[in-house]
Amino acid sequence: MDRRWVTRGALVAVIVLAIGAAVQLWGHLRPFGDVLGEQTVDRSQPAVLKSVRDLSQYHAAAGEFQVVLDIEHDVKWVPAALAGERTLFVAAGSVDAYVDLGKLSDEGLVLSPDGKSVEIRLPSPQLDRPNLHHDRSYVFSQQRGLVNRLNALVEVPDQQRFYVAAETKIADAARESELLKRAEDNTRTMLTGMLRGLGFQVTVVPG
Repeated sequence: MDRRWVTRGALVAVIVLAIGAAVQLWGHLRPFGDVLGEQTVDRSQPAVLKSVRDLSQYHAAAGEFQVVLDIEHDVKWVPAALAGERTLFVAAGSVDAYVDLGKLSDEGLVLSPDGKSVEIRLPSPQLDRPNLHHDRSYVFSQQRGLVNRLNALVEVPDQQRFYVAAETKIADAARESELLKRAEDNTRTMLTGMLRGLGFQVTVVPG
């Protein structure tokens, strides 16, 4: 046997053993990091205000939603044990329903000639974009083929597609719920109570 190969093999073995010993030593020393002066320094820059905009929206109702996504990606003509992926993803989010009071123009508020009553043409309520709760959204289970499991070892997991799909599902559920009706009723109640408190007789009609 060539002695050069024996020497190289021994050298590799020594390096592996040295690395293993260093890892074990660091594992024992790590709990004493405070004693050794270990610290974390945050050099992040402070947040900077980029813009300010005025809002005239009255958020009159909010709904909490949860959806379980069952998404499967198959590779044609390839067994699922080799390639493919099926994921169960639990997503939670909320949707606000609001009325834009900025649309109450001069024609939206009609005062009677005697100044004792007012007619309000209430703008139609709208749904805000879903706000996903990342702290309550997670992968519940995932089945992967051999190729997908190997790719997961070298690729950064991408869960953005699940959040996009969840946002769409929650938006659809919000449109089918009673949020819009609830927002309209709550806004009517708010405006009626406020103007009656000022001494007006109030009539609210759809805009």
